[in-house]
Amino acid sequence: MEERVVITDKPDLPRRLFWEFRYDDIAWRQEYRTVIARVIERGTPNSWTEIIRFYGEAFVINALKNEIVFLADYAIKDVCAYFQLREEELLCFRRKQSRPGHWI
Repeated sequence: MEERVVITDKPDLPRRLFWEFRYDDIAWRQEYRTVIARVIERGTPNSWTEIIRFYGEAFVINALKNEIVFLADYAIKDVCAYFQLREEELLCFRRKQSRPGHWI
């Protein structure tokens, strides 16, 4: 039996993750940084699997390492555990370390 691969122009993600956007108008390929960051911070394991399927694991890892400028601390830890990365490899972590915190 032949396996069919279905290529779609958008990932199958819950609308609730993008509550402030017009879901049907999201440019999924162009806005990948926002999409990946949002799914990493607020998505379920199934949502993570879907962004990896849609964008490709290497693409997601590259975006995390070199392009996504902010993730919450808990998301950084989750990303590192899931993809077996070190925090220092992530742009968002390096940026956070280079910015001095408030003195209070």
